[in-house]
Amino acid sequence: MSIRPLDLLDIPIINRYRNDVLTLDSARALTRGHPLGAMGLLAYINPARHLYAAISNGGESILLGGVIHTRGDNFAKLLYLAPSSRLNDPHLPAFIEHLVAQAGEWKAFHVTAEVDETSDVFPALRKAGFSVYAWQKLWDVSLLGKTESTSSAGWRRLQPLDLPAVQSLHYQIVPPLLHPVEPAPQRVIGFVHSENMKCYASVTSGMYGIVLTPLIHPDEHHVSEKISALVSSLPERDGRRIYLNVRSYQTWLEPALEDLGAQASSRQAVMVKHLARLIKEGQPARTVPAHVNVQPSRISRMDMDD
Repeated sequence: MSIRPLDLLDIPIINRYRNDVLTLDSARALTRGHPLGAMGLLAYINPARHLYAAISNGGESILLGGVIHTRGDNFAKLLYLAPSSRLNDPHLPAFIEHLVAQAGEWKAFHVTAEVDETSDVFPALRKAGFSVYAWQKLWDVSLLGKTESTSSAGWRRLQPLDLPAVQSLHYQIVPPLLHPVEPAPQRVIGFVHSENMKCYASVTSGMYGIVLTPLIHPDEHHVSEKISALVSSLPERDGRRIYLNVRSYQTWLEPALEDLGAQASSRQAVMVKHLARLIKEGQPARTVPAHVNVQPSRISRMDMDD
């Protein structure tokens, strides 16, 4: 099997499979559109960004795939695999591992993928070392923003001074086992409800849509009103659809969303592959730091009779 980076000469192949794609990054697909569209292709071949696309034509069928990494993050994401109609190709696990290896070159510690729980790609992802660590549903809340809310003033953009409170909220809600894969927010992006700092929503936006990922404390009251107010108060919607990404540790929000009339997607498995990175430039310490006390070892000798 021969695997190489995608280039402009592969445009005829891309056009052939552009409608036969399995997307593995739901938020990007909903906000940026088709991963093999014209705009997506220009992004993948841009060497200035951590986006990589590959092609393999040595198996039973041609395979296409992409992976993305945001500078500063400790994880990368699989973007897509194609063709989605041939996910049983025996070379697919090796092709996925090739994409994962590129994420390792970016010094990512983990690679994630989001797939419908009934998808045929599960066997290939498992053979490539992926396992399920959470579940999620994407709720279409676009219609909520068409009604005015009396509580919209409670939501405001996140400020640098709010970051410690948001990080504390993250540690209270996200299970500890998931912290290495889902680290606490480090960027001042999103919205927070200023009433008691128990409601936060990160934002991913593009020309096609807006995806909000909420962190709402279970003790919070009037959750339905606050979700509706958040959607209503979003600036510069420009007719884009709005989605709420609810992970399995926030499923208690789903009844409130159902009452609001939001529409849920099918349940998705959020999978992860952990990467190991060799430290090549490690050096032993030559001196003991001044503030460290070192106690000498004491060895006693036992005399034994012959």
